Amino acid sequence: MPAADGSDMGGSLRNPASFCNVVGFRTSAGRVPAYPVPDGWSNLGVLGPMARTVSDCALMLAAITGPDDRTPISLPDSAALFLQTLDSDQQGARVAFSTDFGGQLPVEPAVRNVITQGVQVLSDIGCKVSESCPDFSGADEVFKTLRAWSFASRHGEDIKRYPEQYKETIIWNVEAGLKLSGTDVSEANKARTQIYQRVNSFFQDYDFLVLPVSQVAPFPLTNEYVTSINGTRMETYIDWMKSCYYITVTGLPAISIPCGFTPEGLPVGIQIIGKPLQELAVLRIAYAFEQATNTWKTQPNICI
Repeated sequence: MPAADGSDMGGSLRNPASFCNVVGFRTSAGRVPAYPVPDGWSNLGVLGPMARTVSDCALMLAAITGPDDRTPISLPDSAALFLQTLDSDQQGARVAFSTDFGGQLPVEPAVRNVITQGVQVLSDIGCKVSESCPDFSGADEVFKTLRAWSFASRHGEDIKRYPEQYKETIIWNVEAGLKLSGTDVSEANKARTQIYQRVNSFFQDYDFLVLPVSQVAPFPLTNEYVTSINGTRMETYIDWMKSCYYITVTGLPAISIPCGFTPEGLPVGIQIIGKPLQELAVLRIAYAFEQATNTWKTQPNICI
């Protein structure tokens, strides 16, 4: 069973999974205990599994999850939760979807086309699908503030001692964090709470939210990061990952699973977001989608 664990703050499990035609699962904070870490209360970045298939991902999650009293935010559920069958009837599951976050984000047309095909698959397996998206206003500023604060805490001292060992983008992010005040962080956490409440209210009418994992198809390794999407300039080196980190701000479980390919044969993942702490439900609908498509069995083209 080829599988791995990893971390996801801005999409580091979901984006690579989407680009490589595999499964990556950003879990709820505390679902996979993190120890030892400098800040055991931190919940912007989380741990989770990556694997070829949803069932392998669930098995890997069972191996790394479970309560751990060394981690203050650890969840109490037993690992056995994820050893249950993933077979389920998705008839009537209420799914909201958007190919561009309700117009809030630019998304490449090729990516939107693949997501549209994936939404049709969900409809074909019995889901009740509606085009709708929560209001993510403020998510960008919240994420960038809390990420910068986290980077300053984690790397600040080392960058002072070994600046030559860090990329310029990381140094920039740390320096931004060092300029923040306590008020800045407090206001970001207040805004994050408001976003969570809006999205949680949205989920009163839906069971799942389906969105693109990435706003772009895989790009050449020689490009350090995406600088523009559909003519919209990306202001920082992480802006092209908003489709992942907007979900990070909510703290909800989100899985990236193979959905299809661009005309050039490059893989595109679909992102399925569940209600608070509902990892098993997310795995089950992802498994149903995977069984209906078998997209993971196709080896993608390599982009260099």
